[in-house]
Amino acid sequence: MSTEGHNPFHHAQALVDHACEALGIQDAMRELLRWPMREYEARLPVMMDDGRVQVFQAYRVQYNNARGPTKGGLRWHVNETIDTVRALACWMTWKTAVVDLPLGGGKGGITCNPRALSPGEAQRMSRAYIQAFAPEFAADRDVPAPDVHTTPQHMAWMMDEFERIRARSEPGVITGKPLPLGGSRGRSDATSWGGMYVIREADRALGLRLQQGRYVIQGFGNVGGGLASILHKAGCKVIAVGAEDGAILNENGLDIPRVLDHYQHNAQHVAGYADAQRISNDDLLTLPCDVLIPAAIEHVITRNNADKIQARMICELANGPTTPDADRILADRGIPVVPDILANAGGVTVSYFEQVQNAYNYYWSLDQVHQALDRRMTESFAAVLELSKERNVTLREAAYLLAVSRVADACRLRGWVSSPAGQEMFAAPS
Repeated sequence: MSTEGHNPFHHAQALVDHACEALGIQDAMRELLRWPMREYEARLPVMMDDGRVQVFQAYRVQYNNARGPTKGGLRWHVNETIDTVRALACWMTWKTAVVDLPLGGGKGGITCNPRALSPGEAQRMSRAYIQAFAPEFAADRDVPAPDVHTTPQHMAWMMDEFERIRARSEPGVITGKPLPLGGSRGRSDATSWGGMYVIREADRALGLRLQQGRYVIQGFGNVGGGLASILHKAGCKVIAVGAEDGAILNENGLDIPRVLDHYQHNAQHVAGYADAQRISNDDLLTLPCDVLIPAAIEHVITRNNADKIQARMICELANGPTTPDADRILADRGIPVVPDILANAGGVTVSYFEQVQNAYNYYWSLDQVHQALDRRMTESFAAVLELSKERNVTLREAAYLLAVSRVADACRLRGWVSSPAGQEMFAAPS
């Protein structure tokens, strides 16, 4: 039966169900793991620059905190829904578990058009969000961070509002902050560097000779643009990139610094860049290449285009870019996929490092951050690859087996769901 659909939370639940089935997890535990533990909604009245008050829908989902405080970004998007936020919080739960951080998963969102907001309106929106959800936030409870269309500046406004409400300094309550306010070096491009480290490890493990390869990146924001820059500096050939307005292609390799400059000075559009051919984002996804990197939004690789993918490997820097039906097609075709919950975990990993630095008020050098991130991503990829080989499953299946078993074990040890006397609840991977 097809599981294709447009609801990202149904996609997320299908992945949990599959892992629970493979692990032999009982029904009560499965039900606990496939739904958020808590979710909140609020209406935010925000004064606009013209004096009108506009009301925006806002969400915060705390998916599971068995392994530690919930952690997850705040997304501003015109199509934001509770199911999108649920899915992202679900994926964050497995992401923190697969890289073995002492955190749970959470996520937030506001339904708005961020490009239509002035700086003043964006600041009032940020403060309104904190006013609505402040009782749920704390370094030892739930910690927001940037996500799509939110930045360190938004986090600065949010932290300031939170500290005004609490009347004390609590920098660890929000991560992704600017450096002068307790942010961590290396946080802005942490997801990109994490992706680079897992591409390197996949290259070593699978023998793909990716240094000489051709890279295609769908999504040219902070994550995709950051990875494009890292790859370019490493001597790799990025032949195509895509943004919201379309994509550009140069078979000989794009001059990424020039493309980034064009993108930043043209309303975050790649159209009009001179030294490239304009193509659609649909065509970009099916270009012949060595590594395809979806780095934008969910559900871009589907059953409708998976059989046309010509990449030798896919590295998911977006959350949920590949639907379950597409995943099966890619597996049948022998195209390895480094899954999102592993590949894009660099951001939450350095956010965790930021929390650690905030807690003891001592800050690391950029080299220390990169070394710690490299070690964490390398060890996590090795654990997923080993389990993939042991169980003869895909990298995604192995990542979910590892992550779901860790969260289920924490739930069991807390006594939230008990096993029958003398019986193990599931067969945890070695």
